Amino acid sequence: MLHELVHLEQVTIAAINGYAIGGGWSLALGCDLRIAVPEAEFWFPEVDLGVPLSPQSTALLAAHVGPSLAKEIILTCRRFTAAELLPLGLVNRVVKKEELWPCVWALAQSLADKNPNAVMVSKATVNALVSGQAVLRPDLILTRE
Repeated sequence: MLHELVHLEQVTIAAINGYAIGGGWSLALGCDLRIAVPEAEFWFPEVDLGVPLSPQSTALLAAHVGPSLAKEIILTCRRFTAAELLPLGLVNRVVKKEELWPCVWALAQSLADKNPNAVMVSKATVNALVSGQAVLRPDLILTRE
């Protein structure tokens, strides 16, 4: 499911208004953009529960922050606030609770107003580069009929 979410043609936005724990945090990481409220909390409790984090979730986290920080986050099971994740690039914006949905809708509308092919190819290009694929002709990564 995470693979499908990451590779959707459409841009996905996670609105985080509470706890993003384990699979919930993975789901948010699978989205292209993440907007959270200051009260949001994030953590992966899997190691404390005696199980490893899934390979897909591990790969997503490592792609965002690199292997060393991913190991620290996964192995320590530390809880993070949205404000702590902002400088790490794990959330894109932190907004007041009453501003969450207006912010998400405004961002979605601004993206919807752009050329859809340019948005889709740009997203696919970033995804390809992050996964180590060579991108010689980004305009050919994704073709739409």
